Amino acid sequence: MRRVSTTCLLAALWLGVMLLPGHGARADAFADLASPQLGAVTAAISTLAASPDPQAGVALQALGERNLFAAPDGSVYIRHGESYVEARTGQPQASVPEGLKPIRLNNRIRTALAGVQAGRDLLAPQPATRLRAADALYARHDPAMLPLVEHALAVEKDAAVRTRLTEVRAATILGQPPAPDALASRLEAVRALGAVGGAQARGILAGVAGSDAEAPALRHEAQAAVSRIDWHLRAWGVAQNAFYGLSYGSVLLLAATGLAITFGVMGVINMAHGEMMMIGAYVTWMVQQAIRATVPALEPVAILVAIPVAFVVCGALGIVIERGLIRFLYGRPLETLLATWGLSLILQQAVRSIFGPTNIAVQTPGWLSGSVAVGGMDITLNRLAILVFAGLVLGGLMLVLRHTPLGLQMRAVTQNRRMAALMGIRTPRVDALAFGLGAGLAGLAGVAVSQIDNVSPNLGQSYIIDSFMVVVFGGVGNLWGTLAAALALGMGGKVLEPAIGAVSAKIAVLVLVILYIQRHPRGMFPVRGRGVES
Repeated sequence: MRRVSTTCLLAALWLGVMLLPGHGARADAFADLASPQLGAVTAAISTLAASPDPQAGVALQALGERNLFAAPDGSVYIRHGESYVEARTGQPQASVPEGLKPIRLNNRIRTALAGVQAGRDLLAPQPATRLRAADALYARHDPAMLPLVEHALAVEKDAAVRTRLTEVRAATILGQPPAPDALASRLEAVRALGAVGGAQARGILAGVAGSDAEAPALRHEAQAAVSRIDWHLRAWGVAQNAFYGLSYGSVLLLAATGLAITFGVMGVINMAHGEMMMIGAYVTWMVQQAIRATVPALEPVAILVAIPVAFVVCGALGIVIERGLIRFLYGRPLETLLATWGLSLILQQAVRSIFGPTNIAVQTPGWLSGSVAVGGMDITLNRLAILVFAGLVLGGLMLVLRHTPLGLQMRAVTQNRRMAALMGIRTPRVDALAFGLGAGLAGLAGVAVSQIDNVSPNLGQSYIIDSFMVVVFGGVGNLWGTLAAALALGMGGKVLEPAIGAVSAKIAVLVLVILYIQRHPRGMFPVRGRGVES
């Protein structure tokens, strides 16, 4: 009963606001919707919003949907498919006048329509709807809405909505021209917006701080609030770039773990490792297209199906490359580098011939779209998923290396190949499986990168140099070093980019890595063993 009475009071107040002199009723509000003067159009929108006539709401909805048309004689019509109805009466029309034109819809009119809808939603019984309405009013901060906002604030019981309405009231007060008797309320509003922070609040406060019409005390308070907001925005900007660096470092981690395995076990410099990433990304696209064509209901989980498929395809291709090319070049690192570089060119051209040279976009599923606001930064779900995915892959790889016969044999070959062979380990088999495992991990990196980058034949070239740098910087063959180096290089580059630019950030990171390697040639976490130490 209390909610009903409150709603009635708010409705009455809303009607009063709409009928203020600035929102006075026109002789014909429907015709004024087609006026060439924007002030007349927005006044007509306010008048129709306050009207009890149901056709007024229908006309405003049609205006927002671009279905409202005006004739030269001032009559207004609503289009329904191929037919028209008269906007004032709702009567179907067998014919319409000549020269019928759609009523224009620009940003100012959209803003007026959004304010009308927000005013109505502020009367809704659901707190979530009222909160959305308060958000819309905060963006508008229309002084004409102040009586409605203040009354809604007086009767609001939900804490979250009350907090937002307090912010709306502060923004609305500061949106009015300054008055001599309003200094106290404006000071309170400045403090409230200073506590809110954010880009919108900063814009309002900056206008107050730079206005000569404001009192000196108010300008000083606004300037201090702007300085505090700027500091917080810079801090949140650094945090945002650090998150981007974490997601980029996660992709580098997935790519570099494969390189760490092949380089650590076999000493092979595989310049075709980036092409394994590229093939993994194309496999993801092919899986998505196949599921869309055969089982459309499974399309939201196509990315999950692509993970094992890409691993198996790239892993099998890696074993074929090792058996057909790499095993003839052991002990000759320069020839291995040249051979795998030539192989990378062959793979690029093969993919370019099959799929074309243009970029291919892998669609991100709905459950990975969007973002979550944390303070002043946006955590995008696809990048967060890549971060979690990289952690799971690294954890699974460590389990394989520590708790399976293959992992034990790979660690033995990494530390002392000759001793491992004397102990009966079939090192050629370990080499093939290790190379296949590294290629499979590169395929998983391709699945991840397909969610944040376009897929093209040159995809692998964007990551191969950074991946090698991660392996060398972290310590060849050490997964903990690979993890630390990937995150350090990913975050370091992204944090430096806003300050010195993308190219300069790359150069700075490279110089720092070179200086570190000069002092610590085996990286941050060097692998230990008889074969390594000797």
